Amino acid sequence: MDLQLRGKRALVTGGSRGIGKAIAQALLGEGVDVAIVARGQEALAAAAADLARATGGRVVPIVADTGDDASVRAMAEAVRAALGGVDILVNCAAEAGGQGQRVPTTADLAWDADLFPHLNVKVMGYLRCAQAVLPGMKAAGWGRIVNVSGLAARSSGSIVGSVRNVAVAAMTKNMADELGPHGITVTVVHPGLTRTEATADVIARRAQATGRTPAEIERAMADGNSVRRIIDAEDIAYLVTMLASPRSIAINGDAIAAGGGIPRAIYY
Repeated sequence: MDLQLRGKRALVTGGSRGIGKAIAQALLGEGVDVAIVARGQEALAAAAADLARATGGRVVPIVADTGDDASVRAMAEAVRAALGGVDILVNCAAEAGGQGQRVPTTADLAWDADLFPHLNVKVMGYLRCAQAVLPGMKAAGWGRIVNVSGLAARSSGSIVGSVRNVAVAAMTKNMADELGPHGITVTVVHPGLTRTEATADVIARRAQATGRTPAEIERAMADGNSVRRIIDAEDIAYLVTMLASPRSIAINGDAIAAGGGIPRAIYY
């Protein structure tokens, strides 16, 4: 299927690693010019070089902090100068929450240290980036915004994870209803446990802590979904790429779970 993406321009935050980097690579593979954004200049430059080498596409690395208003405004100007505009925004920047990290409601949480950084980057940061690119999308009468959130929105165990991911889903629906008449769709993708470059270290630490083999730890992690394998970052990227395309017009304001199937749960 031709996703009709060739020649589009995308901005991917959190694009120097993990799911964000995989999304950038998938978009580049479809002929999209991509600006990747992250806070760390060294990692960002390395990611841009990797992506350009792997795809032969146009990659523009831009250092920015999506938790800061002025930084986002400067980032948007830099992207417009480099690409001429933004047709697709993929919000993927977030404070690290840890794979499988559980934060109970009884934990001693501080707003400044534990809650604000997550909400400022993953919720307000997503909104900041959308606001920065929306004038151009509205003028063009077309745009796609995909917010990468997480399945903690649908489960308990981490008050921080649940709050920030539910907030992204609620924000997505509000944006979708407002922007749909302008030809702009907004969707949210909820990854579950996803294999990234960090996963091998997570498995090794759990194996060492429990006395089990890495293979046993990986099997136990994979048992958490219905397909019984850890979903790869590339799997999430394929889904996001479809949502970023003109072909996805039938989907707007909705959340798509992308964790390999949650056993026993029914969502409708």
